Amino acid sequence: MSLETSIMAEMKEAMKSKDEATLRGLRAIKAALLLLKTSGSEVTEDAELKMLQKLVKQRKDSLEIFQQQNRNDLAQKEEEEIKVIEKFLPQPLSEDELKLAVQKIIIDTGASSPADMGKVMGVATKQLAGKADGKAISAAVKELLK
Repeated sequence: MSLETSIMAEMKEAMKSKDEATLRGLRAIKAALLLLKTSGSEVTEDAELKMLQKLVKQRKDSLEIFQQQNRNDLAQKEEEEIKVIEKFLPQPLSEDELKLAVQKIIIDTGASSPADMGKVMGVATKQLAGKADGKAISAAVKELLK
């Protein structure tokens, strides 16, 4: 089942149950998917995954700003949308799984010092795309290359 098909089915259910928060999140995904399709580039599963990750990152950034400004009403909306969008993302790696994966990449690339961080990050971000956040990958690489 494609992402678009599953979103449409979920939207139908959200409309029936009058679940505004879910509907808002699904509409955001649908709009981003439509933009991706009209951009002219091929819509692959990888492109859809990157789009979903971008949507979550945007909402997390907004959430942080709203919390700093004590706008709990807006922060709550962002949290609700994040939960909806994350349902369509693969399960992220745990901290231990991430460190194990980064350790393997460090061994494979032959990195030994913090100067090799760029080389490790290049491989790690490709291999762990969709499974871990870039900040988390970066933190794990820094910790392991001390």
